[in-house]
Amino acid sequence: MPTRDTAWPAGTPCWIDYGAADPDAAKSFYAELMGWVWTGGEPEYGGYANAEKDGRQVAGLGPLTEGDPPSWTTYFATEDAAATAARIREAGGAVVVEPMEIGPVGTMVMARDPQGNAFGLWQAGEHTGVQRFNEPGSLVWNEAAVQDPAAAQEFYTAVFGFRWDPVEGMEYSTFRTADRPLGGLGPVQPGLPTGWTVCFAVASADGTVAAVEAAGGKVLHPAEDSQFGRFAVLEDPWGAAFSIMEAATEE
Repeated sequence: MPTRDTAWPAGTPCWIDYGAADPDAAKSFYAELMGWVWTGGEPEYGGYANAEKDGRQVAGLGPLTEGDPPSWTTYFATEDAAATAARIREAGGAVVVEPMEIGPVGTMVMARDPQGNAFGLWQAGEHTGVQRFNEPGSLVWNEAAVQDPAAAQEFYTAVFGFRWDPVEGMEYSTFRTADRPLGGLGPVQPGLPTGWTVCFAVASADGTVAAVEAAGGKVLHPAEDSQFGRFAVLEDPWGAAFSIMEAATEE
């Protein structure tokens, strides 16, 4: 069971959260789908709640900001939110929410890359980010679908120092800061979400697809096998996209 209780290295996708149009309904949907238990949600934190899987935090959820559609946000770890925000501007991106300290919990930034794709920064305090990962009911991957992959690579390299590794046979590259892939980036595909999306590990891709459809969600890309495992792209009942991946089993 992969777990982590300390701050993630700078540049790592370290946290995800969901902006909900109907927080109670969204909590119920994802609790049933992923086996999550929700904690927090106090008014002093704007109703923000944390999802836990087997006692460790895996995601967050808060009321939707007015005018925004329901969606999942990817946050990248930083050791200095202000300095990283400055690099975002220098590289042509926009800082939407300036570095904001959330008590002892940590410091948050909201930003957009030059192509308009939203993402966040998280400078850890008491809240270090995802504590359980790469197992059913937790985050396994983050990727971006963009109009201009080459320009996006240049931007994220300037901000985070990413190095890129093309995936053979695909218009897709993974990124890293050391020796481990942290996520991926590729071109926009017709009918599929643009910008940063999250991918959850699941025990059964087909079972999860059926559960999403039964709950009123949609299938944007049906479950199919890949070199990484069986995956699908889905949409929850409120229109927020996410992916699922069933880990490949060894023969």
